[in-house]
Amino acid sequence: MRKCNKCHKEKSTDKFRYGKRTCKKCEYRFKQRFLRALVHDRRLTAAERLANRLGYMGTAFIMMSPYLLSYGIIGGITYVIGGILSMPQVFVAKQWNLVAVNINVTIGYLIYLYNA
Repeated sequence: MRKCNKCHKEKSTDKFRYGKRTCKKCEYRFKQRFLRALVHDRRLTAAERLANRLGYMGTAFIMMSPYLLSYGIIGGITYVIGGILSMPQVFVAKQWNLVAVNINVTIGYLIYLYNA
């Protein structure tokens, strides 16, 4: 029998981890409380939800565009639409490197469409 230094109760040795003075139950309670304090349950705003949905749709357009380039002007149009639609998601997330990439893709394919 050992005494827990947290709850001060006498408990059998199997209720303790090897080399610990705090019983498993008290240690678990503190750990759970500490971990729950670190996590915040945050809800997305309406603008963030809309930006995420537009971003997924833009990504789908960008993913199908290479396959449509051989069919004429439609591939370039879908690239431009995809770049424009995915812009709000990365802008709201403040991922400025991806904002620059999306602007670059949009401008590049606008030039491609202008020359075609």
